[in-house]
Amino acid sequence: MGSGAWSAASFYDRAAAKRAAGVDTFDYSVKAKQSGRLRVHESLDPMGLTVRESRDNAEHPESNGIIISLDVTGSMGKVVRGIHRDLPRLHELLLGHKYLPDPQILFAAAGDATCDQVPLQVGQFESDNRMDQNLEHMILEGGGGGQKSESYELSLYVAARHTALDCYEKRGRRGYLFIIGDELAYPFVRRQHVHRLIGQDPQVDIPLNQIIAEAREKYHIFFVIPGGAAHGSDLEILNFWTHLLGEESVIKLAHPDQTSESIAMAIGLTEGVITKPEAQAALAGEGPIAKVLNSLKKLFGGKTSTNGGPHDVTGNRRL
Repeated sequence: MGSGAWSAASFYDRAAAKRAAGVDTFDYSVKAKQSGRLRVHESLDPMGLTVRESRDNAEHPESNGIIISLDVTGSMGKVVRGIHRDLPRLHELLLGHKYLPDPQILFAAAGDATCDQVPLQVGQFESDNRMDQNLEHMILEGGGGGQKSESYELSLYVAARHTALDCYEKRGRRGYLFIIGDELAYPFVRRQHVHRLIGQDPQVDIPLNQIIAEAREKYHIFFVIPGGAAHGSDLEILNFWTHLLGEESVIKLAHPDQTSESIAMAIGLTEGVITKPEAQAALAGEGPIAKVLNSLKKLFGGKTSTNGGPHDVTGNRRL
């Protein structure tokens, strides 16, 4: 996957057509809930999953894989809707500001494998508007078990063992994995969950630290806590992910509408195309960029981990 080019005009035309028809953006989810039968859309079904590929092609010779895994439990559906609404801004920053060449985005969704009907949904790496459709086909179950943990470890498992990236395999450059949520992960990738949802048997339960280490071989990993989420201000959640990933990899936002912009900015800072002085100058302002960068201070406040190794952020691109 990964051919074609993303078009803002196509995005807006599709959205307008749905509004004119009185159809919800996430109509597949709405209809599934109305029917009482929640079944993963065929384009997102992980059963039988082998590998999701981000590959170079004539249109995109320097592909870079990005996974955005969304929590679809509880009230987090509003964040998913916000990500969809802000796709033009995400692409404007990534492509217009040249934060990353040839981005290919895979949208995934995580719920709670201990109780939800649809705890795992996995799209494809896409460069064009098929990514919009993958997002729109998600079931926003709104479930969760109420115990302050969700199955984010399954997103890490898919990234570690069921994806292949040319940026990593050919050029030694890691892709990006953004997990957007407001709860803890479970301490293990459970063998029984993988077998039930993907149809494969990893033979043993996999400790969370181990699957994070595996995923980090191929991806820069960020955990994004949206403002306004049910547990968005919970220090236990913040400390849990900070301990696992490091301060620079946990992004706590003041508002859920900042999610897309924070993704783009984190990539720009990690790639070194936003300079440290530029980031600090923007931070001194009062606009939306300053508010997002305030959540990313740990990323550009000292040394940052990049595709080329730890170094001070440098470069000459403008925000």
